[in-house]
Amino acid sequence: MEEGKSRFKRICVFCGSSSGNKSSYKEAAIELGRELVERKIDLVYGGATVGLMGLVSQAVHDGGRHVLGVIPRSLMPVAITGEIIGEVRLVSNMHQRKAEMARQADAFIALPGGFGTLEELLEVVTFAQLGIHQKPVGLLNVDGYFNSLLSFIDKAFDEGFISSTARRITMSAPTVSQLFRKLEEYVPEIDEDSLMLAWDKVERPSNYALDHGIIT
Repeated sequence: MEEGKSRFKRICVFCGSSSGNKSSYKEAAIELGRELVERKIDLVYGGATVGLMGLVSQAVHDGGRHVLGVIPRSLMPVAITGEIIGEVRLVSNMHQRKAEMARQADAFIALPGGFGTLEELLEVVTFAQLGIHQKPVGLLNVDGYFNSLLSFIDKAFDEGFISSTARRITMSAPTVSQLFRKLEEYVPEIDEDSLMLAWDKVERPSNYALDHGIIT
């Protein structure tokens, strides 16, 4: 991959609407935004102008790349302060927000954050496991923030709840440059079970559904 080039046109970033207690979190958000600009990648994110969300979106916007914020109307009073950053797309609820961000993105990166960040991250990981998408998912593991989550994934694998293929969906790196190297080189692996699923096709009811009296 040439310097400053990327296979991705737009990346979705999940992160906190708070800045956290360490300056390294804020620095990582700004560095990630600048890296997106350097690689000519646009940003899609949750639309807030506060916390790490505000920092990464401002860095991308200041660098001249397009910023798309997707936010439920009900969150606007608490998540948007001062000037709006880039384009804001209003949706009705959190489900629509996640669906629109996922639809717009070619890849996903998680910075440190709380419950919302974790929920968004695990949904796209789960969807990758089910074969709904084949987009890379990366954790920017600033100061080991995601170490406990990575340990959980290893534990779930060891205990037989996650396959070896699913275990490799989530990539992690401590620096922006290392994470992008992994994302750019990512080749999706598909579980045999997920090959049997057809999420984007409208078909007649399956034989299984008909045989078991399931209404479709």
